[in-house]
Amino acid sequence: MIISIILFVIALILPDYYIWSVFIGQDASWWWSALYFVPTLMVAFSFIAVNRGFYHNTFMRIFFALSLLVVLPKLIFAVLSFAIGYLAALIVALALVLTLLYGFFFGWRRIKVKNATCASPLLPKEFEGYRILQMSDLHIGTFRENPSFISKLVKIVNDQHPDLIVFTGDLVNVRAEELHPFLSELSKLSAVDGVYSVMGNHDYCEYGKDHSERNILRNQHILQYWEEKMGWKMLMNEHVMLRRGDAEIALIGVENIGKPPFKSQGDLHKAMLGLQDGMFKVLLSHDPTHWRRGVLHQTDIALTLSGHTHAGQMKIGKFSPAKWAYNEWGGKYTEGEAMLYVSLGLGGTMPFRFGAWPEVNVIRLKKIKNEE
Repeated sequence: MIISIILFVIALILPDYYIWSVFIGQDASWWWSALYFVPTLMVAFSFIAVNRGFYHNTFMRIFFALSLLVVLPKLIFAVLSFAIGYLAALIVALALVLTLLYGFFFGWRRIKVKNATCASPLLPKEFEGYRILQMSDLHIGTFRENPSFISKLVKIVNDQHPDLIVFTGDLVNVRAEELHPFLSELSKLSAVDGVYSVMGNHDYCEYGKDHSERNILRNQHILQYWEEKMGWKMLMNEHVMLRRGDAEIALIGVENIGKPPFKSQGDLHKAMLGLQDGMFKVLLSHDPTHWRRGVLHQTDIALTLSGHTHAGQMKIGKFSPAKWAYNEWGGKYTEGEAMLYVSLGLGGTMPFRFGAWPEVNVIRLKKIKNEE
């Protein structure tokens, strides 16, 4: 974390000083110099505020917006100016700004439906073609001023006519109250076997100014209560059985299990108590790093559904900055007879998406013969 902060400070200050000293010059008027450094000061102020516990959406949006629209283009211009010249570097930086502006104004509205298939010999034939719709990382407080996004989401989800709807964490940003204006709309989500959810790291509501255990627990209890009011069932280190005729599959849900700096609250062993070996199991676990650390080669769970990464909310082709932090950051991954699907999610702490468009994911189950 300290190294990341140092690198960020370097990326913030050095390009600013280079551009100012080379292109603006010390002969510039004081007000022009002051105006030039205003974005940098705002980024620094919002960064300090967030790290001091003032985790307000305004600070987060200022920080990310200016980081993407000002800090990153300056950094790219400063680096490229040595390699391809000032004019070409300026064109690249301006093209980046235009691309990012599209993400801020339009990209976050483009909800996509992604389809995938999970094939397993463990699946009972009665569940052939069973369709699980996954939503993830809604961060619903971000859409307080844009409620039409939630109405559009509900219609898209219901139009898929899924057998089951699951939500894999991060329903809110910092407070359970963010959910209240959307209770009625989200209650309209409908699937044959209902709607199930798990906790993401944001759902523990630990990022707000009030870090007291009492306030954190209060937010968690409110969130659980309101999800019940919406008709959702939150799985807290437990499982339920889904039935078709005489056949069953298990749906398992754990609290967040992440690597630092994210806390691990989940207990997969507890969630699986009483389940037979060899039956088809679906796991809802917010953080995809849990798959390699506690699921793959350690259990017989056939399908794990996760979110968390957002693909950095930016993807160009097959590249996303999320790959620097996560081995599995978006889409379908298989190893042996186990499959992980990482949803790119729907929202974020700010309304911005480019390439990593908001998505819902429809996973179709398919039975295959055992190769043995």
